[in-house]
Amino acid sequence: MSRIDESKKFIPVRIAVLTVSDTRTLPEDRSGQTLVDRIQAAGHLVADRKILPDERAQISEQLRVWIADPEIDAVISTGGTGLTGRDVTVEAHRDVYEKEIDAFGTVFTILSLQKIGTSAVQSRATGGVAGGTYLFALPGSPGACKDAWDGILLKQFDYRHRPCNFVEIMPRLDEHLRRK
Repeated sequence: MSRIDESKKFIPVRIAVLTVSDTRTLPEDRSGQTLVDRIQAAGHLVADRKILPDERAQISEQLRVWIADPEIDAVISTGGTGLTGRDVTVEAHRDVYEKEIDAFGTVFTILSLQKIGTSAVQSRATGGVAGGTYLFALPGSPGACKDAWDGILLKQFDYRHRPCNFVEIMPRLDEHLRRK
């Protein structure tokens, strides 16, 4: 079963936070702030934080910038995962993914189902990897950010989490780019 191995040393992860919204400003960004607070409380580092409008090209370009930055291990975005015409965050993420983490969306839906019932079907939360960087797209509500962090990412970004976690495989995420 899932557990923390106290004999292992905690390794902080450098995480960028992106809020996707046509209307929010930094002081009004409760979802992004929810992520920042939880990331820091867990002992990780907020490597960067931005707010961008619901524009697919801008979102995917920012993801590419962070993927290329060796000081960023992961990116978590919030907002733009719904079903309306302006919700393009999932598509922007998929524009850059090398591999999708299919089970992330599934596990997030299971967690959401317990909290908001069948309304969980309206979320398109997703996760993937590109250039050795983890990428996650979460819905734009503080509750969804809490659920994803507390229920999934907190443990997966903890090197001490057993039986496995994202941190222990980070050095091998881009090994295919090093092969000859």
